[in-house]
Amino acid sequence: MKLHQLLLAGLLLGATACSKVDYTEIENPAYLRVFNDLNLKIGLENKDEEQPFMCMLIDPVIGADGIPTSAAIKGDFLDQREPYAPPYPSHIGASTSINNPEYPGKENVLVGPVLNGFDLSSWAQVPAGKHRVVFYIRPKNSIPFFNLEDRLKKTVVVDTTIELGVREVYTLHVLQRDFISKKNGIILRQENFHKLSLSDSMLYVNFYNYSANGFWSADNNLKKNQYSSGYLQYGIRDNMNVWMSICEQGTFNTVAGYKFKLLKNMVRDANNSSVASYHPVPVFADAKSNGISTTVWQRITLLYPGIDPNNNPYGSLGYDPDGQYAMLSCNSTDPVKPLSDPGTLLLPNMIVNIHSGRDNPRSFATVNTIEIVNGNAYLTTVQRKYPPPIY
Repeated sequence: MKLHQLLLAGLLLGATACSKVDYTEIENPAYLRVFNDLNLKIGLENKDEEQPFMCMLIDPVIGADGIPTSAAIKGDFLDQREPYAPPYPSHIGASTSINNPEYPGKENVLVGPVLNGFDLSSWAQVPAGKHRVVFYIRPKNSIPFFNLEDRLKKTVVVDTTIELGVREVYTLHVLQRDFISKKNGIILRQENFHKLSLSDSMLYVNFYNYSANGFWSADNNLKKNQYSSGYLQYGIRDNMNVWMSICEQGTFNTVAGYKFKLLKNMVRDANNSSVASYHPVPVFADAKSNGISTTVWQRITLLYPGIDPNNNPYGSLGYDPDGQYAMLSCNSTDPVKPLSDPGTLLLPNMIVNIHSGRDNPRSFATVNTIEIVNGNAYLTTVQRKYPPPIY
């Protein structure tokens, strides 16, 4: 049984491990999670670009010929990230592919603990301190990186140095900094959600626009069919207001008092590693809920400053919003009636509903991050430890 499974079983079910795996203890660990945000697709219009399929090496040993021969840590088969990064390591045992949508993801490595009540089993433990990190392009096959021919271990995407603090939590993004020059880079964000005083009755969300410089203003033909569907596929402007509405299950009807709440002004910055402020949203916003579970969902509206969401001129797909409007609906896991909205990118609900104690389901608050990267949006959810189910 993989370590991710052991931790997940312990957290959710209190189960006893069925087998023992020995790991070298890391005396002064940091906690690291890595996403491949290079979300381009290779087609006729960009056939000369490399496939964004990579291997991450931390503290590599490089031979005299410039070819890496080993590394302290290897994250191989690193594929483009998925739209949703759930609050537990769901990739373990759930896929027949070796392709990894994040690190550690499917890697069988020592992972983070429950820290101040937050489940860090989706973060890998790595030694704190200064490290050289190199990302290499690799072929999309099943051959481990160090077994590849030398000529296939030469293409570097990013070669940089990072420094990690003891028992600090980090999220690392590999991304495109400039859409025209194709310059790549990383963002190493030191998270702080586990240090904040957060209410159990509120979910929290923050936002980033990590899109490449020049993406939204580039000709749409350069971006066509490479990214997501809906209004977001051609990108949003560098300065956007973020509005949230809380909607009733299976409908676009908003909960009283929660229609178009302005959360923040979001400025594009693919160089800034600082943590954005979290915005609290009540879990039981609907007066009809029983305080145990709720079926509401969240709708995010992105609008250029000055546009009133109640008088949105881009409400029809017949209009090109020119980067001034996009919509995200966090309702794709609605078990009763998932809504179909062709102009909207669908993401899962930020509220976790699960069997806990004697309640099935019970609704739990989470900490969430939404990152806009070129023509797509990604949701990462972190949850607190909660009581296992009682049957």
